[in-house]
Amino acid sequence: MKAIRVHEFGKPKVLRLEERPDLQPGRRQILIRVKAAGVNPVDTYIRAGTYAQKPKLPYTPGLDAAGVVEAVGEGIKGTSSGDRVYAAGTISGSYAEQALCKESQLHPLPSAVSYSQGAAIGVPYATAYRALLHCARAQRGESVLVHGASGGVGLAAVQLAHSLAMTVIGTAGSQEGLALVSQQGADHVLDHSRTGHLEEITALTSGRGVDVILEMLAHANLPQDLPALAVGGRLVVIGSRGSVEIDPRQLMLRDTSIIGMLLFNASERETANIHSALVAGLKKGTLRPVVGRELPLANTADAHEMIMRPPAYGKIVLIP
Repeated sequence: MKAIRVHEFGKPKVLRLEERPDLQPGRRQILIRVKAAGVNPVDTYIRAGTYAQKPKLPYTPGLDAAGVVEAVGEGIKGTSSGDRVYAAGTISGSYAEQALCKESQLHPLPSAVSYSQGAAIGVPYATAYRALLHCARAQRGESVLVHGASGGVGLAAVQLAHSLAMTVIGTAGSQEGLALVSQQGADHVLDHSRTGHLEEITALTSGRGVDVILEMLAHANLPQDLPALAVGGRLVVIGSRGSVEIDPRQLMLRDTSIIGMLLFNASERETANIHSALVAGLKKGTLRPVVGRELPLANTADAHEMIMRPPAYGKIVLIP
């Protein structure tokens, strides 16, 4: 099989397309034929060697995938060859023609959802769900600002919030991104490349501010976010690329909270709950993953370059 391998941590050029032996499932393992693999920012941090946990070299990158079950190992029940699935995590890495997975990492992929869309579910949708429902404890009818809404996590958050009948305000940095965010269910869209864009929150919320903020770039936006929160508001930090200074009085004035979140801290029970809800949303059609770019496996280095450059527009997917 063909697979991307990393023999040393570093820049995208360390991603090499190689020929590898076909995989075989061990006990309680499932082998899938990968039809599409999702690219996430965390993949780039791991590849660069800057992530807290480093895999043993050499390794095949990738957490998310979608495909067809090819073989099942001893002890597996309820999963058969030919089943359409999406993977939220793998044992062997998803940037390859085959991937080994634990039973708990695989979830049914409804027939109306393409393989490329399936590869866009794992990290982005689980992150958005955990941030909005588990961390912020968002309630039906509340308001939410998705700050950075045109990327994979942001669009997932917009769709989830819209399905909860929340008032959704989404930001993006391009006209294409703003149009996409609006199409996916945002009630209001703001251009975050424009200075002072958060000042419009006051008018959009009749002066009370938003109940929830999901922040994708906290080091750049956090100080400006805090005055936009309503009394009792909750801000969830999903992404940050550096340190930032804030005025704690902004929290005191409104009894607001800042909550840090990392998807990989979710318990097995929380993870099962998340994906049960996501599969239900996919079947109902309330969740519709947006694929921005499809690239061949040979262009993985390009994909890693693209995902770190604004503006974001949907999910980047690799096709083996």
